[in-house]
Amino acid sequence: MLRADPQAGPSARKGRSPVVARARDLGISIGALSTGDHNAITDVPGVRVGHATIIRGDGPLVVGRGPVRTGVTVMFPHDDNPWDTGVFAGFHRLNGNGEMTGLEWIRESGLLLSPIALTNTHSLGTVRDGLIAEEVARRPPGEVFWGLPVVGETWDGHLNDINGFHVRRSHVRSAIDAARPGAVIEGAVGGGTGMVCHGFKGGIGTSSRRIRLGSGGTGLVAVLVQANHGIRARLRINGVPIGAMIDERVVPLPAEPGRSAGSIIGIVATDVPLLPPQLTRLAQRAALGVARTGGAGEHLSGDLFLAFSTANRVIVRRRGKQRATGLYHESDVDPLFYAVIDATEEAILNALVAATTMTGRDGITAYALPHELLQAAMR
Repeated sequence: MLRADPQAGPSARKGRSPVVARARDLGISIGALSTGDHNAITDVPGVRVGHATIIRGDGPLVVGRGPVRTGVTVMFPHDDNPWDTGVFAGFHRLNGNGEMTGLEWIRESGLLLSPIALTNTHSLGTVRDGLIAEEVARRPPGEVFWGLPVVGETWDGHLNDINGFHVRRSHVRSAIDAARPGAVIEGAVGGGTGMVCHGFKGGIGTSSRRIRLGSGGTGLVAVLVQANHGIRARLRINGVPIGAMIDERVVPLPAEPGRSAGSIIGIVATDVPLLPPQLTRLAQRAALGVARTGGAGEHLSGDLFLAFSTANRVIVRRRGKQRATGLYHESDVDPLFYAVIDATEEAILNALVAATTMTGRDGITAYALPHELLQAAMR
């Protein structure tokens, strides 16, 4: 067991990480593959991510008033209008105590035909409706339109007034308007604002890998997670038993020992031309990245993973030119599997490293994974 340095001040003793960072800033990397330019899901060309974060109030819980620790994250999967132009997609369920809308149409058609949003469990319907409403507002008046958007959720009720329904359509609009390429803000932001991971403060994390293809070229595989899963004792990083070394005697838990914090949503993006069954296989491998950090798909956990490829575009509304770049041979798919596993593990770690200590309803505090103790444990 590690101990916080008593000379390091109250921040270290409370488990606070005072500076937002990423795993590689601390000298920790996962696997041998190189990353994309931003080590983020936005390294896949055309992918954009935006957050709307809602932090309001302190003290005892008053349902409908707060404290509020929640938000929305919206991802655009490519640079065309995703409601008009689909990309191939597949998904995987590790454990089903969770929700991601729109999956049956993906199962049926093999196409992702919307942006992707992440939020808390009880705001999923609001965010789903908000995505549709925002797109309707952008279209000509009176146009007949249907949409089955993809929205995933995890439960933030440890810290947030989850039954107060504080996410509004305006927050969906803000996340849409904030969506950008480039570096992605991680930790306690957007849909990850109130999330807890392995007994530490969790949230949004992302990572990417550049791979050499069987054809001789290169491709990108990237993952974004909303990490709200796992128990402290099982947390491992690069095989090191971090959860046992930084246990609840060192950094207190926000809930009773041994209780699973909840769920994880993982989004996998690639520019390699894969078909829906191949993307389903990619989504399955994200679950192996969760397992490497100690996640087990516990009974009360919702562990859902969606994978999509930007290589081929299928226009389903309006006129336009289809984009086809060929298919990728099954015999060369293993490097993509390895990339997904490594990127998922690092995305979870980035969520933990970037998150800062947060106190929510009733004074419940989710402490950050202390950077200095993490580095000492890894040494």
